[in-house]
Amino acid sequence: MCYETLSEEQTLEQGYQLGKQARAGEVYCLIGDLGVGKTVFSKGFAKGLGIEEHITSPTFTIIQEYEGNMPLYHFDMYRIEDIDELEMIGYEDYFFGQGVCLVEWANNVKEVIPKNAKWISIEKDLTKGFDYRIITVKEKML
Repeated sequence: MCYETLSEEQTLEQGYQLGKQARAGEVYCLIGDLGVGKTVFSKGFAKGLGIEEHITSPTFTIIQEYEGNMPLYHFDMYRIEDIDELEMIGYEDYFFGQGVCLVEWANNVKEVIPKNAKWISIEKDLTKGFDYRIITVKEKML
């Protein structure tokens, strides 16, 4: 599925709609260039899970945990250089647990991503405007 958004608010809304549909045990992989709107999308996704807490990108902590209708485990794999780093934080407990995982920069660790993960790509197209985004959601790795 592909969605076009023309503003930050619309990108947030797409995240919200997908978050409302998320189920415990699912892993969502979020990919896109720096500044494309992954964190904005993540904020909407969390809101869709009933999370009212302020959402930030876990760039330096690797993972942030939030409580809503079900737990959200928000990962940022941008700085991961070795899969052993994920082993140390027990990533499998999150990926195969009772919450929902949202993994930014999942393409950096694709070898540990479950095969049934959903992949979300966010891309800009400046020819269509500064705030234009195309959001693609697929059942397989993009």
